[in-house]
Amino acid sequence: MAADPITEQQVDAIVLDLIKLHSQAVQVEPEVFMDLLKHSLSLNTMEKKRVVDAVPTLSQFQFDELTKVFTEEREKFRELAKDHPEDIKKLLTKQQTEWVHLWDLYRAELENQGKKDEDKAKEEEIKKSLGL
Repeated sequence: MAADPITEQQVDAIVLDLIKLHSQAVQVEPEVFMDLLKHSLSLNTMEKKRVVDAVPTLSQFQFDELTKVFTEEREKFRELAKDHPEDIKKLLTKQQTEWVHLWDLYRAELENQGKKDEDKAKEEEIKKSLGL
């Protein structure tokens, strides 16, 4: 049976946990950073995933710069929304859908890793049975 679809709030919690893992080493407000990343209209799903994946290696400067860029982007899109509300609504809808798909990428990675671990265990079992 297929798993229940994940909610936007569940994805928020997962990404927030990933960001919090590194937030002790730098001064960053994980909730604010996650919100800025989540609502970025210029990054696609893969780009957002790359940012989340890079979180453990980001310096204070990089966090500060990303926060600044995301904040400026948000302000610019708010301005654009005044003249192009329908276009921005479409982008927002796309962003919400893509955010939920972010979990699909992580789930696929976890399943792939699990398969690799299984294959490795089988390989070790075969070697052991052959006395290698």
